[in-house]
Amino acid sequence: MRLTANLGRSRPRAGARKKKYSRFRQVLRSHLSAVKGSLFIAVLCTLVLAMTDLVKPWPLKIIFDNILLDRPLPDYLSFLRGMVESDKTLSIILISSSIIIVSLFKSFSGYFQLSTTSRIGYKLAHSLRRELFIHLQRLSMSFHNRSETGELLTKVTNDTNDLREVLTDFGLAFISEMLSLLGMFAIMLALNWRLSLIVLATFPVLLFLSFYRYRTIRDSAKRQKKAEGKIASRVGEVLNSILVVQAFARENYEGARFDAQSAQTLNESIRTARMEAAAARAVDIVSAIGMWAVILFGSLQALKGELTPGNVYVFASYMNSLYGPIRNLAKISAKFSKSVVSAQRIAEVLDIEPEIKDRPDAIDATGLKGEIVFDRVSFAYEDGRQVLTDVSFEIASGQRVALLGPSGSGKSTISALIPRFYDPQHGSVLIDGLDVKNYKRESLRGEIGIILQDSILFGASISENIAYGKLDATGQDIILAARKANAHDFIAELENGYDTIVGERGCTLSGGQRQRIAIARTFIRDVPILILDEPMTGLDVESEMAVKDALKRLMSSKTCLLITHDLQSALEADLVLILEDGRIVEQGKPRDLLLANRRYRDLYELKFSQFVVRPLGGSL
Repeated sequence: MRLTANLGRSRPRAGARKKKYSRFRQVLRSHLSAVKGSLFIAVLCTLVLAMTDLVKPWPLKIIFDNILLDRPLPDYLSFLRGMVESDKTLSIILISSSIIIVSLFKSFSGYFQLSTTSRIGYKLAHSLRRELFIHLQRLSMSFHNRSETGELLTKVTNDTNDLREVLTDFGLAFISEMLSLLGMFAIMLALNWRLSLIVLATFPVLLFLSFYRYRTIRDSAKRQKKAEGKIASRVGEVLNSILVVQAFARENYEGARFDAQSAQTLNESIRTARMEAAAARAVDIVSAIGMWAVILFGSLQALKGELTPGNVYVFASYMNSLYGPIRNLAKISAKFSKSVVSAQRIAEVLDIEPEIKDRPDAIDATGLKGEIVFDRVSFAYEDGRQVLTDVSFEIASGQRVALLGPSGSGKSTISALIPRFYDPQHGSVLIDGLDVKNYKRESLRGEIGIILQDSILFGASISENIAYGKLDATGQDIILAARKANAHDFIAELENGYDTIVGERGCTLSGGQRQRIAIARTFIRDVPILILDEPMTGLDVESEMAVKDALKRLMSSKTCLLITHDLQSALEADLVLILEDGRIVEQGKPRDLLLANRRYRDLYELKFSQFVVRPLGGSL
């Protein structure tokens, strides 16, 4: 059983339902507080935009009514009376020129509003992505192993981007549209209350059509997001297992599985797009009916002299401008419904607290000697499965201990309790006489080196992978660690040496090469405690010899916990612990167990009866 196989669970924070979005809102408030200067500029531009929409039809109204038809100017336009009465040609030139001035104001304010809100939106997406990424790294291994990678990637990338779009398209744009709506309707009501009632009569229908589909689109978007996450997970899984897929000639089979999952996303996407299109077209129809009614009744009133042609034009212009924001609100409503889903998905992750936390009075784990004590430790997973029962043992500083036992006996759980990947329900784990709960997690794990059966490397240079154990390592430190790990010779033979970029998870290197680089990464860290989880499984004879030699140097003078099924390797240990069903059934020195304990001797003879047994004390 590997170290990463036994997993606890990250629990939702207590009261998470009551405090939904709490961390999300905290990030949002912090971001908006940091950009309040830009927000002020964006709000100012929004007000200017709303004013230009209100002023836009008035130059033509004045030209039609007060210059061409020679009607007297109303009192609120008395400041233009002298110019209009003295020179109508000049008045037409100047007033018509104001159309360009209004457009310039609209263009500049629109540009600054869009650029400012876009900058705010991109910064918000960056803040959320950073918060999510950091938070995901702090969550326990149990969360990551039960979560789909593609789903998490979708939340970090697509969902944060959806929130950016809604802030840009919905936030201040919604305020601008609402201000324009209210201002236009107030002016229309002042000009002619009868026509205003016709316009007002269309509002309930428009609002119903605009927001009726909100919940349906939101639910559809939620299903769509879930399906997209599954697709991403499927692609990642297949690409990570491409060797197996090709070896079993399952390309067509995987293609069919992908088609089935992709079809779900396709259907949801089409359904969502159809609902959005239906809402938008319905708004267009109602808008056309409203425009027809205003033109018809306005023109009839103009024929009777109850309304000027300019006022009819203002109404028609406002109607066109009025329905534009409502159409936009319909689109914004669809985007907003999707953003609500994204916010919920992000908040779900941010509301999960790591199961393992530092105590308020936790201290740094520095200068550890490596004495390890398990005192009546019992551990069970949340599903009730008991893994360890009343386990007690002591490991002296610098002692080498081998954990033996069948898969599922609790070996990996013991090794995972030491760096506090999870905590026992009963008993305590002590290092240097202090409960590990009293150490800060990061500093504790910084004193422990772990080498797994499947060495994980990053898609970076070899030197970067080795220096991952010590970020401030020099080039000489890296080379020295590689020499100690028997990795320098094969690295030097590579075309780019230490600058060679390894494939994802180190796939361009052999198993033995990957393992030696992982050992070098632990060498450069120089920690007092080592945990080795089946480090030589699957290696060829030559690689195994090189790895064994490197491990002997690595384990020198360090406290080592070796999880193994190899009894020959256990012969070099100072202490052997044999586990069955979560209990230590035998413990002692390997020679003593081999001579006096029938269980250990039977295991040894079963393992090596078909081989020539090397003398006791043979090399690891």
